[in-house]
Amino acid sequence: MQYTVAMKRVIAIANQKGGVGKTTTAVNLAASLAATTRRVLLLDLDPQGNATMGSGIDKSQLERSSVDVLLEEVELVNALVTVEPGGFQLLPANQDLTAAEVRLLQTPEGRETRLRNALAPIRESFDVILIDCPPALNMLTVNSLVAADSVLIPMQCEYYALEGLSALLGTVEQIRAAVNPGLEIEGILRTMFDPRNNLANEVSAQLITHFGEKVFRTIIPRNIRLAEAPSFGKPVLFHDKESRGALSYLALAGEMIRREEEASEHANTAPYASAGVETEVVAIEPPADVAQSAEPSDAAEIAAVDATSPQGPSYPDDHDKAESGS
Repeated sequence: MQYTVAMKRVIAIANQKGGVGKTTTAVNLAASLAATTRRVLLLDLDPQGNATMGSGIDKSQLERSSVDVLLEEVELVNALVTVEPGGFQLLPANQDLTAAEVRLLQTPEGRETRLRNALAPIRESFDVILIDCPPALNMLTVNSLVAADSVLIPMQCEYYALEGLSALLGTVEQIRAAVNPGLEIEGILRTMFDPRNNLANEVSAQLITHFGEKVFRTIIPRNIRLAEAPSFGKPVLFHDKESRGALSYLALAGEMIRREEEASEHANTAPYASAGVETEVVAIEPPADVAQSAEPSDAAEIAAVDATSPQGPSYPDDHDKAESGS
C-alpha cells in the first residue's frame, strides 16, 4: 500500500471541559491512523489513565509510565508499550502523574518543556504523535501544548462548551506567544452529536461561522458501541468495525490525511505552476484488512457532514439502529 504524505505531526487533544470525548478521540483516532499503516504514538498525560485502560493496558500494573518520563527518570522510548489490537505505541499513565505535576510546579526552570525534550529523540520515528491531555489547563496540559505542533479540540455542541473553547483558545495564544510560536489549531471536532437536538445544530452553525474550515466536516455521533468499547479494553474499530462510531473515526482519520495531502500538494505544485509543469499525486489505498465494508472514503460519506448543511449528519440504518438515542 502507498500513501503520499507522512504527517509527521505532534497533535495535542485538549479541552479543559471534561466529558467531551478527548480520550475516546485519542484512542480511536490513534487506531484509525494506525490502520493506514502510519506509525502512531499515543501519549497518555491524564492522571485518570483512561486512554491507558481504553487501550487494554492495566494502569495499576505499570512498571514505567509518563510520570517517569516527565521527571526525567527514564527515556521515553523505554516506557512505551505496544497496543494490540490497535497497532500503535502507547506511553501509559496512572494516578501517579498527579505527583509529577506537583513536582513540576516546584521546578524553577524548564518545567514546561519536559515533554518536548523527552519527545525530541523519537519524533522522527513516528508519523503521528497524539497526546491525550487532562481536563484542565494545568502544567500537564501546558507541557502538551509546548510539545505539540497543533491542537485538536473535541467539543460537544452545547452552550457551556463555547465558554470553555474561548478559555482554551486564550491559553493556546499565550503558549504561542511565550514558548511555541508554531502552535496551530488542528481543528475543532464535534463529538457526541445528536442532529435531533436544535441547540446542538445552532451551536454547530456558530462554530462553522466563526472558525470555518477549522471545524472538521466529520462529526462523531452518539453511539453505544463507541461508549462500550473502553470496557473491553480496545478501540471501537476492533470492537465493532461496522458501527457508526468506528466509521466516524475512520472518516476523521481520512479527513486529516486529505488535509495534509492537499497542503503538501499545494506546497509542491506552487513553484511549478507558473512554469506549466504537470504534477501527479498518488491516491491513498485504504486498508483492506480493517473495516472491510467501511473504507475511509466510504466512511467519509457516511460520517462526514457538509459544513453548509443545517440539518446535521444523516446516517443510514445499520445493525446499530436498535440503539436508543445513538
